[in-house]
Amino acid sequence: MDDLVDDASESLFARPLVPVAGEDDARATAAAVLPRVAAVGGRPVFVHVIEKAGGAPDKAPLEQREELAEELFAAVRRAGEDAGVTVETDLRYGTDVADAIIDAAHEFDATCIAFTPRGGSRWWDLFSGDTRDALVTESDLPVVALPDASEEGESS
Repeated sequence: MDDLVDDASESLFARPLVPVAGEDDARATAAAVLPRVAAVGGRPVFVHVIEKAGGAPDKAPLEQREELAEELFAAVRRAGEDAGVTVETDLRYGTDVADAIIDAAHEFDATCIAFTPRGGSRWWDLFSGDTRDALVTESDLPVVALPDASEEGESS
């Protein structure tokens, strides 16, 4: 049975697509995902989706949101270097965040979509309600919700 679990873990984290919403969330998610990826020699893709309002005014200027994306990708790259994992990053734009994430997962031949839900943050807002439900119900890939690595140690 352990071999079966090990094989499943290896295949899940061989090429995970990892959506991130903010710099703190990117660091926390990288801390949870990268050790699992490193253990199997995987190649993760971290994706950030800039949500477009579809005709309505956007929540913040595009340039500001693109700068935020570069900051969170820089944090992810540093975490990858520390973990000995090469990470790829991808910036997406879309009116439906879940669809953009699922599309990216298919384009990168992802083995799963992995994220760390974080209560009380923009990340949780991104993955609450429709987006989280859509990822779980609409994705034909496994969706893996991982505990925050910093909170894992606190609960043991």
